[in-house]
Amino acid sequence: MDGDGGSALRVVIADDHPFYREGLAGLLRECGIDVVASVPNAEAALRAARQHQPDVVVMDLNMPGVSGIEATARITGDAALTCQVLMLTVSAQESDVTEAIVAGARGYVLKESPVEDVVAGIEAAAAGQSFVSPRVATLVFQRLQDAERAGAAEAVTPLSPREREVLALVAEGRSNQEIAAELLISTSTVRHHISSILVKLQVQNRIQAAVHAVRSRIV
Repeated sequence: MDGDGGSALRVVIADDHPFYREGLAGLLRECGIDVVASVPNAEAALRAARQHQPDVVVMDLNMPGVSGIEATARITGDAALTCQVLMLTVSAQESDVTEAIVAGARGYVLKESPVEDVVAGIEAAAAGQSFVSPRVATLVFQRLQDAERAGAAEAVTPLSPREREVLALVAEGRSNQEIAAELLISTSTVRHHISSILVKLQVQNRIQAAVHAVRSRIV
């Protein structure tokens, strides 16, 4: 059920492993989540998102054909869709986490996590908030600590006024689609600005960028 006690949250599951996909669907339904579609690849996820208009798409990272990263970018960049994306994967690689978040994913949950974490990720994403698995969060914060110890925050290229605007909205937890709508630019332009911000701030993902921005009083 949603956080206000209303109708059940509606989700689409995209995963190329049928037993895992159907098992997860069953567990989510037991937890009160309405699984409106369960599909084997990213292209089918895009079609299901357009057809069913779910609250959240639970997306595997690596699938045949279009990747979960690309599908996430397409979903979050589609003005006709209001759903959020929760990445559900076996990969705890920092580069995968970064790419997923830059693409617009609201959360990142490992498949080793209990179903309660998946439900928490779905509920957070539907509410416009972010959720990551504890092990992933540990990696992110370790990276932040390493960067701070190395003094990486001291030598950065100044952000442009537009990049500061984008970073301020990132720090508010806005999705790429929301940032695009706020600034009247395309989601691909938003992704370009975020990539530039990550390089200039010498951080790996938008979570680190937001923390850096607040600590350094950039925004």
